[in-house]
Amino acid sequence: MSRIIVGVDGSEPSLLAVDWAAAEAARRGASLHVVYVVAPWLFDVPDDPEAAQVRKQMLRDGQAIVDAGAARARERVPGLEVTGEQTGGQPAKVLIERTRDALMLVTGPRGAGGLTGLVLGSVAMQVAAHAPCPAVIVRGAGTSGHGEIAVGVDGSPAGADAIGFAFEEAAVRGVRLRALLAWTHPVSAGPGDMLPLVYDREILAADERRLLAESLAGWRAKYPDVEVVSEAVRGRAARVLAEASAHADLLVVGSRGRGGFTGLLLGSVGQAMLLRAHCPVAIVPGRC
Repeated sequence: MSRIIVGVDGSEPSLLAVDWAAAEAARRGASLHVVYVVAPWLFDVPDDPEAAQVRKQMLRDGQAIVDAGAARARERVPGLEVTGEQTGGQPAKVLIERTRDALMLVTGPRGAGGLTGLVLGSVAMQVAAHAPCPAVIVRGAGTSGHGEIAVGVDGSPAGADAIGFAFEEAAVRGVRLRALLAWTHPVSAGPGDMLPLVYDREILAADERRLLAESLAGWRAKYPDVEVVSEAVRGRAARVLAEASAHADLLVVGSRGRGGFTGLLLGSVGQAMLLRAHCPVAIVPGRC
């Protein structure tokens, strides 16, 4: 059985992430593994008895956070296979390490250690950039009910995995998929491309619609029961996708796309969605 990893720290955002992850595990027939990461020195054995007592209490408190997260998942989804773990290390690094055999990694946007007013925590940003599997950042209350998954399409090879993930999500939920390709001007498709200084807007719009159709064609054939609404929209991708997220249960984007710098782990659109989306955001790494 595949499993989903969810990071917790006792904060309300992390508990909402547990709710989302539990529901997702149930939909996919997966197990759920709850992880709480603490400072590694808590597992040291100090000579000072008083320090040892403090460490022991902090570890008990940490285990209580794990147990509470696991109990919440079991309450939300009776019968779900749930395991828990408290371990030492750097939170993002540990969570990413746990994804080697995971279906996806789920976290809240920021946790108990976040600064007041901080919109996005460092752990969320790091797992979104570095996780080898889809990383879902549960923004807002993580609620559903719109009956729609939204996905950003840009025609890049790396973005194909995001489209596939979005189709799969729509299929397991039995909801509609809205595929959006945003454009403002010609974009380089690869190194060395020469972009025109003057272009016909209507011709470019037709080219973008064709690119969108081609990007979806194979996935439509693989998931014939998924209702698809496709739109090539003139506008900046961050704005178009943020607006679509207000009416979606999940927004799916690639980690980086067309026009991204080689070696860039998380593109500007992905970063913008982690800050501006109105629903949970799935960042899907591309194999290309």
